[in-house]
Amino acid sequence: MNNPKCAFRFRVMRYLFGFLTLLMFLPSAQAYPIDGYLLTGIRRLLYWERILDGTIKGTAPISGAQKKLEAIKLNLLNMPKGDSLSELPVPDAALQKAVGSLFPYMHESYSLTLLDITPGRPIRYAKRQEDRGFQPGSVGKLAVITGFFCELQNIFPDDFEARRDLMKNKSVRAGQWALSDEHTVPFFNPETNKLVKRTVQAGDVFTLYEWVDHMVSVSNNGAASVVWREAILMHVFKEKYPDLTEEEAEVYFSSTPKSELSDVANSVVNEPLRDLGITEDEWRLGQLFTRGGTNRIPPKGGSIGTPLGLMKWLVALERGKIIDEPSSLEIKRLLYMTDRRIRYASNASLKEAAVYFKSGSLYQCKPEEGYTCAKYMGNINNYMNSVCIVEHPDGTIYLVALMSNVLKKNSANDHNALAGRIDKLMHG
Repeated sequence: MNNPKCAFRFRVMRYLFGFLTLLMFLPSAQAYPIDGYLLTGIRRLLYWERILDGTIKGTAPISGAQKKLEAIKLNLLNMPKGDSLSELPVPDAALQKAVGSLFPYMHESYSLTLLDITPGRPIRYAKRQEDRGFQPGSVGKLAVITGFFCELQNIFPDDFEARRDLMKNKSVRAGQWALSDEHTVPFFNPETNKLVKRTVQAGDVFTLYEWVDHMVSVSNNGAASVVWREAILMHVFKEKYPDLTEEEAEVYFSSTPKSELSDVANSVVNEPLRDLGITEDEWRLGQLFTRGGTNRIPPKGGSIGTPLGLMKWLVALERGKIIDEPSSLEIKRLLYMTDRRIRYASNASLKEAAVYFKSGSLYQCKPEEGYTCAKYMGNINNYMNSVCIVEHPDGTIYLVALMSNVLKKNSANDHNALAGRIDKLMHG
């Protein structure tokens, strides 16, 4: 499952020394993600840190969102159980029967993969229409983050700290690529302690780390297009990228035929999936997330996702196989930094659990007599998807990929309810 284009010889001792040195200077009394500010420079985390230390008045994160930085681990790293999951197992008969009982009165489109990797008990796998295809919506941003970390590794094959420094210190402007998206992003001023949330504008500047955080934590589409853009530039300019200027980038995009740009964009986010053993029919991404992005790079090939493809990605993450071990760990941390839990992840049964989550939706409407279309209630398509790793304090760990296409209905409540039922099966 290793990506040959992202192959590397990682210097274990060098990384561990550098990483542990950084941890020594992190605020030990604070909880993750708050203690990630010094490591990443993501200003949103400093805001939460100051809430916890009383500098700013506000509501602290729920208990399940207070895992410390050093406590986030890859669950299948260098383990026999991880090696056995180079391919997904056959379904466990008892779990498969229990999963089947969850859906008798629900829409036929509901599709799922479920994997129990709890230490001390056998691996258990169950599925429902695992190869059924859906528009992945914002779950596709996991393909973008995979391609982004792949290109970082290509620039600095033996030095993860150099990759981190680039993410922390290189700032890029949004431009038209980030327009337009209704999802707001946080703007925190450390000097005034003021936090405001608004939509991204063309002149906004953030570090690479913050753009990736905006893409994942609040699912900002503009941020996703910017991160994809930067991954393309890394792919093209390679070791010249760290010093690349906005003007040089613009020359490249303006002078390169659009068909060639589409080919490069497609390759950057899809080839790393293929190298993980995820086929084109299981998961592919075909277009950028904003009109500003697609105006520069035309779509190609369409987008599709399946519960099977998404589960393969989750397993690869826990095995440390997404690019390399430190990249997998960093991606998992970023998934934990979700600004707030919604849909599947907001179920009360998960309050005490650590949840690594990405949601995605896409709806499309047409005029219909007697029906007024609303948000997430499309009558042509109405996709809603949830990808989740759940870690309970008692050691229960399981992975879920849930996808649906229920017309004229906001399925958020159903995803939430299913989260509770699935957790009862897995956690008792």
